[in-house]
Amino acid sequence: MTEAILLVGGKGTRLRPLTVHTPKPMVPAAGVPFLTHQLARARAAGVEHIVLATSYLAEVFEPYFGDGSALGLHLEYVTEEEPLGTGGAIRNVASRLRSGPDDPVLIFNGDILTGLDIRALIDTHETTGADISLHLTKVTDPRAYGLVPTDDTGRVLAFLEKPQTPEEIVTDQINAGAYVFRRSVIDTIPPGRPVSVERETFPDLLSAGAHLQGMVDSTYWLDLGTPAAFVRGSADLVLGRAPSPAVPGRCGDRLVLPTATVAADAKLSGGTVVGEGAFVAEGARVFGSTILPGAVIEPGAVITDSLIGTRARVGERSVLTGTVIGDGAIIGPDNELRDGARIWCDAHIPAGAVRFSSDQ
Repeated sequence: MTEAILLVGGKGTRLRPLTVHTPKPMVPAAGVPFLTHQLARARAAGVEHIVLATSYLAEVFEPYFGDGSALGLHLEYVTEEEPLGTGGAIRNVASRLRSGPDDPVLIFNGDILTGLDIRALIDTHETTGADISLHLTKVTDPRAYGLVPTDDTGRVLAFLEKPQTPEEIVTDQINAGAYVFRRSVIDTIPPGRPVSVERETFPDLLSAGAHLQGMVDSTYWLDLGTPAAFVRGSADLVLGRAPSPAVPGRCGDRLVLPTATVAADAKLSGGTVVGEGAFVAEGARVFGSTILPGAVIEPGAVITDSLIGTRARVGERSVLTGTVIGDGAIIGPDNELRDGARIWCDAHIPAGAVRFSSDQ
Protein backbone atom coordinates (compact mmCIF):
# COMPACT_ATOMS: atom_id res chain seq x y z
CA MET A 1 0.00 0.00 0.00
CA THR A 2 1.25 3.47 -0.88
CA GLU A 3 0.20 6.32 1.33
CA ALA A 4 0.15 10.00 0.51
CA ILE A 5 0.24 13.49 1.95
CA LEU A 6 -1.86 16.14 0.23
CA LEU A 7 -0.84 19.76 0.89
CA VAL A 8 -4.03 21.81 1.02
CA GLY A 9 -3.13 24.57 3.48
CA GLY A 10 -2.62 27.51 1.11
CA LYS A 11 -4.67 30.68 1.35
CA GLY A 12 -5.25 30.91 -2.41
CA THR A 13 -4.64 34.67 -2.35
CA ARG A 14 -4.11 34.83 -6.12
CA LEU A 15 -7.60 33.36 -6.59
CA ARG A 16 -9.51 35.86 -4.47
CA PRO A 17 -12.47 36.52 -4.36
CA LEU A 18 -13.03 32.83 -5.20
CA THR A 19 -11.30 31.86 -1.98
CA VAL A 20 -12.92 34.36 0.39
CA HIS A 21 -15.39 31.75 1.67
CA THR A 22 -13.84 28.59 0.24
CA PRO A 23 -10.29 27.18 0.43
CA LYS A 24 -8.77 26.78 -3.03
CA PRO A 25 -8.91 22.94 -3.13
CA MET A 26 -12.66 23.08 -2.37
CA VAL A 27 -13.56 25.47 -5.23
CA PRO A 28 -15.62 23.41 -7.70
CA ALA A 29 -13.90 22.28 -10.91
CA ALA A 30 -16.06 20.31 -13.34
CA GLY A 31 -18.86 20.16 -10.80
CA VAL A 32 -17.04 18.82 -7.73
CA PRO A 33 -14.44 20.34 -5.36
CA PHE A 34 -11.08 20.33 -7.13
CA LEU A 35 -9.66 18.15 -4.36
CA THR A 36 -12.08 15.35 -5.34
CA HIS A 37 -10.26 14.91 -8.65
CA GLN A 38 -6.90 14.58 -6.90
CA LEU A 39 -8.21 12.09 -4.35
CA ALA A 40 -9.88 10.00 -7.07
CA ARG A 41 -6.71 9.95 -9.18
CA ALA A 42 -4.62 8.88 -6.18
CA ARG A 43 -7.11 6.11 -5.40
CA ALA A 44 -6.98 4.94 -9.03
CA ALA A 45 -3.18 4.67 -8.70
CA GLY A 46 -3.53 2.36 -5.69
CA VAL A 47 -3.17 4.86 -2.83
CA GLU A 48 -5.38 3.97 0.15
CA HIS A 49 -4.33 6.19 3.04
CA ILE A 50 -4.06 9.98 2.60
CA VAL A 51 -3.23 12.60 5.21
CA LEU A 52 -4.49 16.08 4.37
CA ALA A 53 -2.29 18.91 5.66
CA THR A 54 -4.77 21.76 6.17
CA SER A 55 -4.46 25.32 7.46
CA TYR A 56 -6.65 28.00 5.81
CA LEU A 57 -10.41 27.35 6.36
CA ALA A 58 -9.37 23.90 7.61
CA GLU A 59 -12.79 23.24 9.08
CA VAL A 60 -14.51 22.71 5.70
CA PHE A 61 -12.58 19.64 4.50
CA GLU A 62 -13.63 16.96 6.98
CA PRO A 63 -17.40 17.69 6.93
CA TYR A 64 -17.29 17.25 3.14
CA PHE A 65 -15.01 14.21 2.70
CA GLY A 66 -15.38 12.57 6.12
CA ASP A 67 -13.24 9.47 6.55
CA GLY A 68 -12.93 9.10 2.76
CA SER A 69 -14.81 5.80 2.58
CA ALA A 70 -17.14 7.12 -0.14
CA LEU A 71 -14.04 7.43 -2.36
CA GLY A 72 -12.56 4.13 -1.20
CA LEU A 73 -9.90 5.93 0.85
CA HIS A 74 -8.91 6.32 4.46
CA LEU A 75 -8.49 10.07 5.07
CA GLU A 76 -6.96 11.85 8.05
CA TYR A 77 -6.70 15.59 8.68
CA VAL A 78 -3.97 17.59 10.39
CA THR A 79 -4.40 21.32 10.86
CA GLU A 80 -1.44 23.70 11.17
CA GLU A 81 -1.92 26.41 13.77
CA GLU A 82 0.67 28.58 12.01
CA PRO A 83 1.39 28.13 8.27
CA LEU A 84 4.53 26.00 7.98
CA GLY A 85 5.30 26.02 4.25
CA THR A 86 5.52 22.88 2.12
CA GLY A 87 8.32 21.18 4.08
CA GLY A 88 6.96 22.16 7.48
CA ALA A 89 3.53 20.84 6.53
CA ILE A 90 4.99 17.49 5.43
CA ARG A 91 6.97 17.18 8.67
CA ASN A 92 3.93 18.22 10.72
CA VAL A 93 1.84 15.26 9.54
CA ALA A 94 4.61 12.64 9.67
CA SER A 95 3.30 11.06 12.88
CA ARG A 96 0.14 9.95 11.03
CA LEU A 97 2.06 7.92 8.45
CA ARG A 98 2.18 4.14 8.81
CA SER A 99 5.03 3.38 6.39
CA GLY A 100 8.32 1.79 7.31
CA PRO A 101 11.54 3.87 7.02
CA ASP A 102 12.28 2.81 3.41
CA ASP A 103 8.71 2.89 2.13
CA PRO A 104 7.62 5.46 -0.47
CA VAL A 105 5.31 8.31 0.55
CA LEU A 106 3.57 10.20 -2.25
CA ILE A 107 3.22 13.95 -1.78
CA PHE A 108 1.26 16.37 -3.89
CA ASN A 109 0.16 19.97 -3.92
CA GLY A 110 -3.53 20.79 -3.72
CA ASP A 111 -3.52 23.22 -6.63
CA ILE A 112 -1.99 21.27 -9.52
CA LEU A 113 -4.18 19.64 -12.16
CA THR A 114 -2.15 16.98 -13.90
CA GLY A 115 -2.30 13.82 -15.97
CA LEU A 116 0.81 12.49 -14.22
CA ASP A 117 1.18 8.69 -14.23
CA ILE A 118 1.40 8.35 -10.45
CA ARG A 119 2.32 4.65 -10.54
CA ALA A 120 5.20 5.40 -12.92
CA LEU A 121 6.59 7.99 -10.47
CA ILE A 122 6.45 5.48 -7.61
CA ASP A 123 8.02 2.78 -9.81
CA THR A 124 10.81 5.17 -10.87
CA HIS A 125 11.46 5.93 -7.21
CA GLU A 126 11.73 2.27 -6.30
CA THR A 127 13.80 1.10 -9.28
CA THR A 128 16.36 3.93 -8.92
CA GLY A 129 16.56 3.63 -5.12
CA ALA A 130 16.19 7.39 -4.80
CA ASP A 131 15.72 9.28 -1.53
CA ILE A 132 13.25 11.62 -3.24
CA SER A 133 11.74 11.45 -6.71
CA LEU A 134 10.21 14.48 -8.36
CA HIS A 135 7.69 14.83 -11.14
CA LEU A 136 9.20 17.23 -13.69
CA THR A 137 7.36 18.73 -16.62
CA LYS A 138 8.60 20.68 -19.62
CA VAL A 139 7.26 24.19 -20.21
CA THR A 140 7.83 26.55 -23.12
CA ASP A 141 8.55 29.54 -20.84
CA PRO A 142 10.19 28.39 -17.61
CA ARG A 143 10.87 31.88 -16.23
CA ALA A 144 8.02 31.71 -13.72
CA TYR A 145 9.18 28.41 -12.23
CA GLY A 146 12.06 26.73 -10.44
CA LEU A 147 14.27 24.87 -12.94
CA VAL A 148 15.44 21.30 -12.28
CA PRO A 149 18.22 20.12 -14.61
CA THR A 150 18.99 16.38 -14.61
CA ASP A 151 21.75 14.15 -16.04
CA ASP A 152 21.11 11.49 -18.70
CA THR A 153 19.96 9.00 -16.03
CA GLY A 154 17.40 11.46 -14.68
CA ARG A 155 19.36 12.24 -11.54
CA VAL A 156 18.77 15.81 -10.33
CA LEU A 157 21.83 18.08 -10.69
CA ALA A 158 20.58 21.34 -9.19
CA PHE A 159 17.60 23.42 -8.12
CA LEU A 160 17.63 26.82 -9.77
CA GLU A 161 15.20 29.47 -8.57
CA LYS A 162 13.22 31.46 -11.11
CA PRO A 163 15.75 32.44 -13.80
CA GLN A 164 16.24 36.15 -14.43
CA THR A 165 18.39 36.13 -17.57
CA PRO A 166 18.37 33.98 -20.76
CA GLU A 167 21.72 32.46 -19.73
CA GLU A 168 20.12 31.12 -16.55
CA ILE A 169 17.54 29.10 -18.51
CA VAL A 170 19.63 25.92 -18.72
CA THR A 171 16.65 23.56 -19.04
CA ASP A 172 12.93 23.62 -19.79
CA GLN A 173 12.28 21.13 -16.96
CA ILE A 174 10.43 22.47 -13.94
CA ASN A 175 9.36 21.08 -10.58
CA ALA A 176 5.76 20.01 -11.20
CA GLY A 177 4.75 19.70 -7.54
CA ALA A 178 4.42 15.93 -7.01
CA TYR A 179 7.02 13.94 -5.12
CA VAL A 180 7.80 10.54 -3.68
CA PHE A 181 9.80 10.68 -0.43
CA ARG A 182 11.57 7.80 1.24
CA ARG A 183 9.73 7.77 4.57
CA SER A 184 12.89 8.26 6.67
CA VAL A 185 13.80 11.44 4.73
CA ILE A 186 10.66 13.18 6.07
CA ASP A 187 12.05 12.93 9.61
CA THR A 188 15.14 14.93 8.60
CA ILE A 189 12.97 18.04 8.03
CA PRO A 190 13.22 20.28 11.12
CA PRO A 191 9.93 20.26 13.05
CA GLY A 192 7.89 23.17 14.33
CA ARG A 193 9.02 25.91 11.96
CA PRO A 194 8.24 27.01 8.39
CA VAL A 195 10.29 25.08 5.82
CA SER A 196 10.11 25.20 2.00
CA VAL A 197 10.95 21.89 0.34
CA GLU A 198 11.71 23.75 -2.90
CA ARG A 199 14.11 26.32 -1.42
CA GLU A 200 15.52 24.52 1.62
CA THR A 201 14.92 20.76 1.86
CA PHE A 202 15.72 19.74 -1.72
CA PRO A 203 18.87 21.88 -2.17
CA ASP A 204 20.17 20.85 1.28
CA LEU A 205 19.66 17.16 0.56
CA LEU A 206 21.33 17.54 -2.82
CA SER A 207 24.41 19.23 -1.34
CA ALA A 208 24.55 16.50 1.34
CA GLY A 209 24.83 13.88 -1.42
CA ALA A 210 21.32 12.46 -1.34
CA HIS A 211 19.91 10.82 -4.46
CA LEU A 212 17.14 12.96 -5.97
CA GLN A 213 15.59 11.49 -9.11
CA GLY A 214 13.60 13.41 -11.70
CA MET A 215 10.92 11.83 -13.85
CA VAL A 216 9.81 13.90 -16.82
CA ASP A 217 6.14 13.36 -17.59
CA SER A 218 4.81 16.00 -19.96
CA THR A 219 1.19 14.96 -20.00
CA TYR A 220 -1.41 17.56 -19.06
CA TRP A 221 -0.16 19.94 -16.34
CA LEU A 222 -1.70 23.17 -15.04
CA ASP A 223 -1.06 25.26 -11.93
CA LEU A 224 -4.52 26.43 -10.87
CA GLY A 225 -3.17 29.44 -8.98
CA THR A 226 -4.93 32.17 -10.97
CA PRO A 227 -8.63 32.60 -11.80
CA ALA A 228 -7.97 32.24 -15.54
CA ALA A 229 -6.07 28.98 -14.96
CA PHE A 230 -8.76 27.63 -12.64
CA VAL A 231 -11.50 28.29 -15.20
CA ARG A 232 -9.33 26.70 -17.93
CA GLY A 233 -8.67 23.63 -15.76
CA SER A 234 -12.34 23.08 -15.04
CA ALA A 235 -13.17 23.37 -18.75
CA ASP A 236 -10.37 20.94 -19.66
CA LEU A 237 -11.74 18.40 -17.16
CA VAL A 238 -15.21 18.67 -18.75
CA LEU A 239 -13.76 18.44 -22.28
CA GLY A 240 -11.70 15.38 -21.31
CA ARG A 241 -8.35 17.07 -21.98
CA ALA A 242 -7.38 16.64 -18.34
CA PRO A 243 -8.07 13.14 -17.02
CA SER A 244 -10.13 12.49 -13.89
CA PRO A 245 -12.33 9.63 -12.76
CA ALA A 246 -14.36 12.08 -10.66
CA VAL A 247 -16.09 14.18 -13.36
CA PRO A 248 -19.82 13.70 -12.59
CA GLY A 249 -21.02 12.86 -16.08
CA ARG A 250 -19.76 12.17 -19.59
CA CYS A 251 -17.01 14.34 -20.99
CA GLY A 252 -18.16 16.80 -23.62
CA ASP A 253 -18.82 20.42 -24.44
CA ARG A 254 -20.78 21.12 -21.28
CA LEU A 255 -21.62 19.70 -17.87
CA VAL A 256 -25.03 20.63 -16.46
CA LEU A 257 -25.60 19.34 -12.93
CA PRO A 258 -28.94 17.63 -12.27
CA THR A 259 -30.71 20.44 -10.39
CA ALA A 260 -29.58 23.23 -12.75
CA THR A 261 -32.02 24.81 -15.21
CA VAL A 262 -30.93 25.87 -18.69
CA ALA A 263 -33.29 27.50 -21.19
CA ALA A 264 -33.78 25.56 -24.42
CA ASP A 265 -32.20 28.24 -26.61
CA ALA A 266 -29.29 29.10 -24.30
CA LYS A 267 -25.92 28.08 -25.79
CA LEU A 268 -23.34 26.32 -23.60
CA SER A 269 -19.99 25.21 -25.01
CA GLY A 270 -16.22 24.97 -24.49
CA GLY A 271 -16.38 22.87 -21.31
CA THR A 272 -18.87 25.09 -19.48
CA VAL A 273 -20.17 23.87 -16.11
CA VAL A 274 -23.57 24.85 -14.69
CA GLY A 275 -23.71 24.00 -10.98
CA GLU A 276 -26.51 22.78 -8.75
CA GLY A 277 -29.57 24.99 -8.67
CA ALA A 278 -28.08 27.52 -11.12
CA PHE A 279 -30.24 29.07 -13.84
CA VAL A 280 -29.25 30.07 -17.37
CA ALA A 281 -32.01 32.06 -19.11
CA GLU A 282 -33.09 32.20 -22.74
CA GLY A 283 -30.68 33.62 -25.28
CA ALA A 284 -27.71 33.49 -22.89
CA ARG A 285 -24.39 32.25 -24.31
CA VAL A 286 -21.78 30.71 -22.04
CA PHE A 287 -18.41 29.54 -23.36
CA GLY A 288 -15.65 27.81 -21.34
CA SER A 289 -17.00 29.15 -18.05
CA THR A 290 -17.98 27.90 -14.60
CA ILE A 291 -21.38 28.87 -13.19
CA LEU A 292 -21.32 27.95 -9.48
CA PRO A 293 -24.36 26.66 -7.56
CA GLY A 294 -27.38 28.94 -7.31
CA ALA A 295 -26.06 31.59 -9.72
CA VAL A 296 -28.43 33.21 -12.21
CA ILE A 297 -27.54 34.19 -15.79
CA GLU A 298 -30.25 36.47 -17.17
CA PRO A 299 -31.54 36.58 -20.78
CA GLY A 300 -29.05 37.51 -23.49
CA ALA A 301 -25.98 37.63 -21.23
CA VAL A 302 -22.72 36.52 -22.90
CA ILE A 303 -20.10 34.92 -20.65
CA THR A 304 -16.68 33.71 -21.84
CA ASP A 305 -13.80 32.15 -19.85
CA SER A 306 -15.27 33.43 -16.60
CA LEU A 307 -16.28 32.15 -13.20
CA ILE A 308 -19.60 33.19 -11.69
CA GLY A 309 -19.72 32.70 -7.91
CA THR A 310 -22.32 30.97 -5.80
CA ARG A 311 -25.71 32.78 -5.85
CA ALA A 312 -24.28 35.60 -8.00
CA ARG A 313 -26.44 37.16 -10.70
CA VAL A 314 -25.46 38.45 -14.16
CA GLY A 315 -28.01 40.86 -15.68
CA GLU A 316 -29.57 40.86 -19.12
CA ARG A 317 -27.25 41.52 -22.08
CA SER A 318 -24.18 41.95 -19.87
CA VAL A 319 -20.97 40.74 -21.54
CA LEU A 320 -18.27 39.17 -19.35
CA THR A 321 -14.90 37.95 -20.66
CA GLY A 322 -12.15 36.52 -18.44
CA THR A 323 -13.73 37.78 -15.23
CA VAL A 324 -14.45 36.43 -11.76
CA ILE A 325 -17.69 37.30 -10.02
CA GLY A 326 -17.62 36.71 -6.25
CA ASP A 327 -20.28 34.85 -4.29
CA GLY A 328 -23.56 36.74 -4.08
CA ALA A 329 -22.47 39.65 -6.30
CA ILE A 330 -25.01 41.26 -8.62
CA ILE A 331 -24.02 42.55 -12.07
CA GLY A 332 -26.85 44.70 -13.42
CA PRO A 333 -27.98 44.60 -17.06
CA ASP A 334 -25.91 46.05 -19.93
CA ASN A 335 -22.48 45.97 -18.26
CA GLU A 336 -19.23 44.98 -19.97
CA LEU A 337 -16.48 43.38 -17.89
CA ARG A 338 -13.17 42.33 -19.42
CA ASP A 339 -10.09 40.23 -18.77
CA GLY A 340 -8.84 40.31 -15.22
CA ALA A 341 -11.83 42.04 -13.64
CA ARG A 342 -12.68 40.65 -10.21
CA ILE A 343 -15.99 41.63 -8.62
CA TRP A 344 -15.96 41.07 -4.87
CA CYS A 345 -18.48 38.98 -2.95
CA ASP A 346 -21.88 40.67 -2.50
CA ALA A 347 -20.88 43.73 -4.57
CA HIS A 348 -23.59 45.34 -6.69
CA ILE A 349 -22.86 46.92 -10.07
CA PRO A 350 -25.82 49.01 -11.32
CA ALA A 351 -27.24 48.69 -14.83
CA GLY A 352 -24.90 49.97 -17.56
CA ALA A 353 -22.32 51.19 -15.02
CA VAL A 354 -19.17 49.62 -16.54
CA ARG A 355 -18.61 49.86 -20.29
CA PHE A 356 -15.80 49.47 -22.80
CA SER A 357 -17.96 50.57 -25.69
CA SER A 358 -20.74 53.08 -26.37
CA ASP A 359 -24.10 52.37 -24.76
CA GLN A 360 -25.89 53.10 -28.07
